[in-house]
Amino acid sequence: MAKALDGVRVLDMTHVQSGPSATQILAWLGADVVKLEAPTGDITRRQLRDLPDADSLYFTMLNSNKRSVTLNTKTEQGKRIFLDLVRGSDVLVENFAPGALDRMGFTWEVLHETNPGLVYASIKGFGPGAYADFKAYEVIAQAMGGSMSTTGFETGPPLATGAQIGDSGTGMHLVAGVLAALLQRTRTGLGQRVEVAMQEAVLNLCRVKLRDQQRLAHGPLAEYPNEEFGDEVPRSGNASGGGQPGWAVRTAPGGPNDYVYVIIQPPGWPHLAELVGRPELATDPEWATPEARLDKLDKAFSLIEEWSSKLPKWEVLARLNERNIPCGPILSTKEIIEDETLRSNGIVTDVEHPQRGSYTTVGLPIRLSESPADVRRSPLLGEHNTEIYGRELGLSDDELADLAANGVI
Repeated sequence: MAKALDGVRVLDMTHVQSGPSATQILAWLGADVVKLEAPTGDITRRQLRDLPDADSLYFTMLNSNKRSVTLNTKTEQGKRIFLDLVRGSDVLVENFAPGALDRMGFTWEVLHETNPGLVYASIKGFGPGAYADFKAYEVIAQAMGGSMSTTGFETGPPLATGAQIGDSGTGMHLVAGVLAALLQRTRTGLGQRVEVAMQEAVLNLCRVKLRDQQRLAHGPLAEYPNEEFGDEVPRSGNASGGGQPGWAVRTAPGGPNDYVYVIIQPPGWPHLAELVGRPELATDPEWATPEARLDKLDKAFSLIEEWSSKLPKWEVLARLNERNIPCGPILSTKEIIEDETLRSNGIVTDVEHPQRGSYTTVGLPIRLSESPADVRRSPLLGEHNTEIYGRELGLSDDELADLAANGVI
C-alpha cells in the first residue's frame, strides 16, 4: 500500500533525540529518510550501550525506517557530494549548534540556490535573542519553558517530567512545520526555512500554566490544592489543574506504582460516594456540588484512597469504569512493555536487528487508514553507502573505494 509521504526524500543530518524523533515520524509516514552521519557515526550509537559492539537502544529506538550514509562534509569531496544529496532531496533536517552549517559554507542562501524547492528544517535550543547561543538539553528546555517550575509538590523542588517534552516534543512540532512547508510548496514551488526552538515548544505544551499565571491576578486558583498563593503559578503535585479535579490514589499492595488516577466529574460524585461507603455525601449540601467540594478536595480524595488502598489497582479500575468514572492506572514501564493491548495495536512492537537480535520499540502513535506504518529496524552505520552513492548518485566502485580510503565516507 502506498504511504502518505511516498516520493519525499529527507536528508537527515540530525543526532541524539530531538531531530531523530522528527525524522523517524517522517520515515514512518513513508518518506525516504537518508541519515547522513560523520564516518564515526551518530554519538548515540555508542551512548548508554547495554550490549558491546552493538548500536545502543538510544539509537535504534529513534532511527527506525531510515537509510544511513557516512560523509565527511569538512572535505572538499564531501562538500560536493553533500550538495549533490541536497539537489535530490525535498527536506533537510538538522539540529546542530547555531551557525554550524553556515560555518561549513552551507548557508540557507547556498542551499536554496542549490535546490529552490528544499525545505530546510532546524531545531535549536532557543529562538533569536538573549538565549540564542545557550546550549540546550532536554531538562534545560523543561527548566526554561515553564515545565519544571510547575512540576512537583508544593514544598518540594522543581522536577523534570519523565516525558521527553524538550527533545521529542520539539521533534513533533518540527514535523508539523515540515508538512506545512511541503504543502505550501505544492502551491508556490518553493521551499522555505522551518525553525523550532526547544524552549518555545515546551512553552507551547505548558500554555495552561500561562493561562493560570494570568488568572492569579484575580485571586487564588480554587481548583489547585495549595493553601497559599503568591504571584507565580505554584507546583501542585498530582492535581489536574483543569476544570475537573483529579489525584493519584494509592491501591493495594502499596508498591511504587500501585496507584490509580481518578477524576471527580459532577455526574460521577454520587457513584464515588457510594463506592467509598458514604452515600449520604451525594446529597449533602456541603459535598453535593463541585463548588461545595472545592475547599475539601483533599478530604474527598482521602476518602477515595481509604477505599482504593484495600484493592488491587486493576480492580479499582474495573469498579470505577463500571460507573463511568474517568480513571487510569499508573502503569510502570514494565507493565507498558508487556501490555497486550498496546502490543496488539502496534504501538509497542518488537524488531529484529542484525547486531542486537530482537528489541522492543515504540511505533507510530498516528493511525492513517490509507497509510499504515510498518516499523523497520534502524540502519547500521553507512549501510547504504553503495546503494545511495553508487546506484543513485552514479559513483563507481573505484570512486567509492577512493572516498573510503581518504576518509570522505
